[in-house]
Amino acid sequence: MTDQVRAAHILRSADGRGKDEALKEIEALKTQLDDGGDFAELARSNSECPSGARGGDLGSFGRGAMVPEFETAAFGLEIGEVSGPIETDFGYHLIQRTE
Repeated sequence: MTDQVRAAHILRSADGRGKDEALKEIEALKTQLDDGGDFAELARSNSECPSGARGGDLGSFGRGAMVPEFETAAFGLEIGEVSGPIETDFGYHLIQRTE
């Protein structure tokens, strides 16, 4: 079991649009990724997190550093794999494990 992962994410918040709309938006981004879209480019143009400017890169983090839903998903991915939509109190995320 690894103690640290490095990941990037794309966040779509429900603020101002509602959960249903945020989920539709994150699902559309996942479809673009599944069709060969570049994660970093999509993060830069669509993520509502400051990390979007860095292509969604969150750097390396250990267990306990992120909210439980995010942590479980990130640590459960293989390197290079992208999660489906993950809901947290911040909104909906797509997570890519990079290391």
